[in-house]
This record gives sequence, C-alpha cells and structure tokens, in this order.
Amino acid sequence: MENLKNKVAVIFAASGQIAGAVARSFAQHGAKVYVTATNLSAVKTLAEEIKAGGGQAEAGKVDAMNETEIDTYLQKVVADNGKLDMVFNGIGTYYRDAGSGTPTTMATFEQFLNPLQRICGSQFLTSRAAAKYMIQSGSAGTLLLFNASMARTKTPNMAGFAAACAAIEGLTRVLAAEFGKHGIKAICICSGALLETKKISGMINDFSENLGITREEMTLQYKKFDLLKSGPTLKQVGETAAFLVSDNGVVFNSHIVDVDCGKINLL
Repeated sequence: MENLKNKVAVIFAASGQIAGAVARSFAQHGAKVYVTATNLSAVKTLAEEIKAGGGQAEAGKVDAMNETEIDTYLQKVVADNGKLDMVFNGIGTYYRDAGSGTPTTMATFEQFLNPLQRICGSQFLTSRAAAKYMIQSGSAGTLLLFNASMARTKTPNMAGFAAACAAIEGLTRVLAAEFGKHGIKAICICSGALLETKKISGMINDFSENLGITREEMTLQYKKFDLLKSGPTLKQVGETAAFLVSDNGVVFNSHIVDVDCGKINLL
C-alpha cells in the first residue's frame, strides 16, 4: 500500500531506532525519504537499506540542534523537489544527562534544563523551519512531533524529562493553531516505553542495578500499568507515523496520539 506515494519526507535524528523505524515505514508506503543525523555513516547505512528494499532515500549530515544546518538542508530538499510534505524529529537525550531517576532535590539545574533545551528545543527548531518552507512552497504538509508518555504520567524523579515532554505537547497545539491556515497540520506521536530499544534496555539494566533488583523485576515495573499483555513495537510506531502523515491522517490535527497499547496510569 503506497498511501505516501510522491510525498517528500525529512527525518531528523534518523540514526536513532525510533526515527529509523519511521523512515522505513514512510519509504515502504512510497515516500521519498531524506534521513539525517550527526552520524552520517549511520544514516547512509539506513538509506542503503531502504533503497535495497525498493524505497527512495538520501542521507545527509544535519545536527537537529543547529538552526543553520536545519534551514540549509530543508532549503535544499525543497529546491530539489519543489515541496516538503512531512518532517519527523526523533531526537532524544541520555537519561543521566536529563537527571532521570534522580530525586528533584538532588538533580542539578543543568540536568533539568537539558531535555527542555535538547528535546523540546530541537522540535521547535525543526518544526518552525519546516513550516517556513512548507508555506513558501505551498505544501500542505505535516509537522510530526515526538515525545514520551512521561508528559502525562505521575512518575517521581523525572522532573526535567517530564517537563520537556509536556512542553512538546503544548508546542504541538500552538503549531497546529498557527499554521492551519496554510493547510499545515501538527501532530505529536507519544510513545510508551519500547522495550526492544537499546535506550530502554539500558535504563532497565541501570535502574535494576541501582535498586538492587533483578532485570526481570525492573521490566515488570515498566509493564505493570499495561492494559494488554503486549506493548508497542518499533514497527507499530513507524506504521502509526505513516498513517498520521497520510491524507487520511488529516483527522488528527493538534492531537497527541498515544502509541502505547493502553496504559492505566496515563492521563
């Protein structure tokens, strides 16, 4: 099914597992995908994988925290294609840098600000640059933002990360209200913990060691609020993203779309 045929997509921080999954799904549904990251080798490998599977992909080196690099790259994409249909930014942060797992009374101000500047700040930079070029080229595109369910859960010792995730949700609604008159929609895909990713696996190992419990016991802590026995997978996140940026996905605009298979503790 090629519901993204002839669409042009730019994926930022595509060296990460989640953004990589989104890029693969976009390409499988027919989009021409530009995959970017600071790690050029990683996105070149991803682009070659996509092309080997019959998709269209190009790799580029872009720092999703550098406004000039973002702007220059998007300008090139629009110059080459005449349009920009969707952007996705999968940027994350190392949990220790964000003070995750550290009591609020002990976390430093720098740790609190880290996810706000890195995660929310990068979403701001890539979204507004993309909107500018969508407006200039007359593209009725989609700004697909990304955050984690920490925005609406009551979890201790996660002040900076939770604040950043909540800020991204607020940013999504502002962007939708501001750019809707240009036919541009803004959506935030909100993922639950993806146990197959290296980031979550590493956190489970570290937290279990810090708490003096087994890895299995720590994993159960992640699963205890699940409504279903299975949680979300990378492929499901990618497929959900592909639907949201499709023509049928227009029914979701300004919305925060949870991809977690249902959680008891999510507001």
